[in-house]
Amino acid sequence: MRSKKQNKSEIVMNVKATPYAAVEEIMEKKLEDIATILSSSGDRKSKLYEEVMNMVEKGLFKIALRRSNGVKSSAAVFLGISRNTFTDKMVKLGISCGKNKK
Repeated sequence: MRSKKQNKSEIVMNVKATPYAAVEEIMEKKLEDIATILSSSGDRKSKLYEEVMNMVEKGLFKIALRRSNGVKSSAAVFLGISRNTFTDKMVKLGISCGKNKK
């Protein structure tokens, strides 16, 4: 029990010192859980890297679209990529922006 409290306090200290390091530490812990769930592939070849990267990318695109109210160019700027790249990856990831074209 004590180690869990220490881990939480370490994270809080890291946030104060370097937010990037704290986020990296949180992500690593969550990815460990995700890897445990997805790695039970049985006899088939593991696609863990590909599956996790697709999930992360899809999540980032959805967040960007929500924050930009579905405006692709703004979402692309938020992610630091071009609008064309954003649109191409949206198609590959099977994401729609939710806006109806007239």
